[in-house]
Amino acid sequence: MDYPTALTPENTLFILLAFEGPDRYSLAGGLGTRVTELSETLARRGYPTHLIFVGDPQLPGTEERLDGRLHYHRWCQWISQYYPGGVYQGEEEKLYDFTESVPGFVAEHLAAPAIAAGRTVVVLGEEWHTAEAMCRVSDALHNAGRRGRAILFWNANNLMGFHRINWGRLAFTTTITTVSRYMKHRLWAYGVNPLVIPNGIPARLLEPVDPALVQRLRQIIGPALFLFKIGRWDPDKRWNMAVAAAAQLKALGYPVRFLVRGGVEPHEGEVLHNAQQWGLRVQTVPASGRTLSDCLAALEGAARSEADLLNLKFFLPESFLRGLYAASDAVLANSGHEPFGLVGLEVMAAGG
Repeated sequence: MDYPTALTPENTLFILLAFEGPDRYSLAGGLGTRVTELSETLARRGYPTHLIFVGDPQLPGTEERLDGRLHYHRWCQWISQYYPGGVYQGEEEKLYDFTESVPGFVAEHLAAPAIAAGRTVVVLGEEWHTAEAMCRVSDALHNAGRRGRAILFWNANNLMGFHRINWGRLAFTTTITTVSRYMKHRLWAYGVNPLVIPNGIPARLLEPVDPALVQRLRQIIGPALFLFKIGRWDPDKRWNMAVAAAAQLKALGYPVRFLVRGGVEPHEGEVLHNAQQWGLRVQTVPASGRTLSDCLAALEGAARSEADLLNLKFFLPESFLRGLYAASDAVLANSGHEPFGLVGLEVMAAGG
């Protein structure tokens, strides 16, 4: 069946599938940021958009935003209530539930009414967790005679979980995309040739960072070299390399303040152990609240210590994160794969 020559808000429905999402419970890395911003951008441009993700079990199962154009569907909540540690705690149980239940919901409750109303349905699955679900969405639409009115994409941001993907089936049922030429070349090894759709950031992140906030952060840190790194505690993020660099700077006589914000992964223990073995004094930094003022107060209190590495164990609101990007002497976005992803774009946008 022919698709419309142009996808407009009047003739298109977007559906995004991802493990991560906008809830603090669901944010573990760049994927959560990516799908949150993409869904909001589509909705702000008028497209009816649905985002299905593993959501906070304490929040409503469904939520409408932006005058009803953006719909959140918090999945696996009945499982997540037993796993308060975040989206990837209880990962296998959530994956099974997601794969078994999402495709039917998408095909029957979202795609079918839209197609009946004359819309083209665009479904985008993110990362390995959604690969099998995307295949099953295609199967369900095909069996119902609706596959010709749907465009299915599956996107790869990194190499995690690739050994669990049926690549032949995925390539047959979806159009595979990825975020860079580097990832395109890596995917060739799996017998697929994806389209490259580069990462982007919302226009608001190009606004200047508050100079008063930057000055405040510099005052809190003091004259030391101000380093910052954010990402999952994963060996691919080259945390040990970053910590070793900070330790070498200290050994050369430079005072260092290295702020780090990781996830919940166990690699954290190895990294912090190495930091101490290499001569860095490590301090865990909690926060009493979630506002910008709370974050500044927590950092100010920790900065009074003699610690070289401050391990931030609290959610970083966007204003605070952008302030860190702009105020630091260097943001270490080193990786075992590409030089940078979303973090690099956000740092440059903040003037860091």
